[in-house]
Amino acid sequence: MTDKQQGGQPPQQQERQPGVQGQMTPEPSGDRPEYKGSGKLDGKIALITGGDSGIGRSVAVLFAREGADVAIVYLEEHADAEETGKLVEAEGRSCIKIAGDVGDEAFCREVVDRTVAELGGLDILVNNAAEQHEAEDITELSSDQLHKTFRTNIFSQFYLAKAAVPHLKARKGSIVNSTSVTAYKGKPSLLDYSSTKGAILAFTRSLALQLAEDGVRVNAVAPGPIWTPLIPASFPPEKVKEFGTDTPMGRPGQPEEVAPSYVFLASADASYITGQVLHPNGGQIVNG
Repeated sequence: MTDKQQGGQPPQQQERQPGVQGQMTPEPSGDRPEYKGSGKLDGKIALITGGDSGIGRSVAVLFAREGADVAIVYLEEHADAEETGKLVEAEGRSCIKIAGDVGDEAFCREVVDRTVAELGGLDILVNNAAEQHEAEDITELSSDQLHKTFRTNIFSQFYLAKAAVPHLKARKGSIVNSTSVTAYKGKPSLLDYSSTKGAILAFTRSLALQLAEDGVRVNAVAPGPIWTPLIPASFPPEKVKEFGTDTPMGRPGQPEEVAPSYVFLASADASYITGQVLHPNGGQIVNG
């Protein structure tokens, strides 16, 4: 990882969510070449939603470097998913790619079934897929958008956990959910997104308590402003240019700076940690 400079990114915009990593300038840094695997996830099988790009891609690569086979789930960004698959396979691990809408419960069941059937089980579930849409006033927030954001961001985590938990119990596995700094600080133009991230926080804590006796740990990561395809797909160019510059570090983070938090929570290093949240957010104090 090269030294990160203060400042934002070149102004740019994409027309569709969740965005395409291959169209970003510069592309996010995700493979962290100086990160040396040490077998923390040897023999494990992980399922990662939103695994084609951004944080999900970086998590997939580092999981593979630590010895895990990986299933990635994505909406329809096939080129990004192919690149993630190549990066995982370059680490000597298997990667299956599954396209579809995680807001659909039947699809979520299919995802878990395919992962177990094709990779041989399931040890780690990473609920990472998300979407966000700006609305400066609550009166501008349509019912369709509200429902869709909740289906993608939080309903999917219920659906996937329901399908995955029987397998995770059998293997004393773990769940890592992606929440956000907005769950703690709020974001006036992302009212529905911030609300789903708050719901994920409560979901994480409650599910951790429910599954503790079964040996399944449930934790979360709350990234701050991270340079991923969701950013140019969510904001106009002038906001993209300033994205992340209001953090104490003065810049947005990169996916490779977030992924090690997922590795830690998924590994035995975190064997006595459940119901907790890590905060890679550039120095923002959230007291959470």
